[in-house]
Amino acid sequence: MRKAVVVLVFALLAGACSDPPPRPAFEDARALADAATSATTNGGSAKFATDVAVGSVRSKGQGQARFGAGGTAQVMTTDFIGEPVELRLVAGKLYAKLPEGSRDEAGKPWVVVAADGTDSFSQVLGGSLTQLAQQNDPAHTLAGIRTAGTIVAAERTNLGGVPAEHYRVDLDLARLGTDLPAGLPPDAAGRVGGKFPVELWLDETHRPVQIVLDLSPILPGSEARITTRYSDWGSPVDVQPPPAGEVG
Repeated sequence: MRKAVVVLVFALLAGACSDPPPRPAFEDARALADAATSATTNGGSAKFATDVAVGSVRSKGQGQARFGAGGTAQVMTTDFIGEPVELRLVAGKLYAKLPEGSRDEAGKPWVVVAADGTDSFSQVLGGSLTQLAQQNDPAHTLAGIRTAGTIVAAERTNLGGVPAEHYRVDLDLARLGTDLPAGLPPDAAGRVGGKFPVELWLDETHRPVQIVLDLSPILPGSEARITTRYSDWGSPVDVQPPPAGEVG
């Protein structure tokens, strides 16, 4: 009996003297965003997959991206417009490969898409596709966290069996202005107001492995989530603009 009591006392003392689990690295949204942005740039490249569910919009996409001080370049395929379409963002220009039935008389497969473009394709889809391309770039979400974010919860956890830091950040729409996630119209900030949460998982070098934007609080009655997953950091990627002769 006495031996059992001694063993129990030693066990309790050992537990009391053990180190508490390490805290997440960041308690300030600006420091979090700055570190993750730097890690993204240093990571060089990654593959990504995205799921968009905002109101009536349902889409999936996948692609690869190259990150650097000069900005992000990416290639992706998505069914954001209801059928598969390829997008390429290179040197600040966004290109879309049109379905055959949507091409002009010249039949060129690619067009330059812009939110303020005057061509018919851009006028209909330029804003949404530009938002979508931005959403795939972690630097875009991290800039929003830096400008308008407040960390409300943080923990060390695992994501897919890999150690990760998990942060929940509230974003203030009023501070974001018109720089909004894909699926929200440009006037949404003034129309809906309020805040929405962003969840961010970082690996041990602070590179993003998953970002989830939950827009449901500002679009009541609708499922409204954008999930982007990043993998294969540092793997070779091929991101080129389309041939000039194929762009209409």
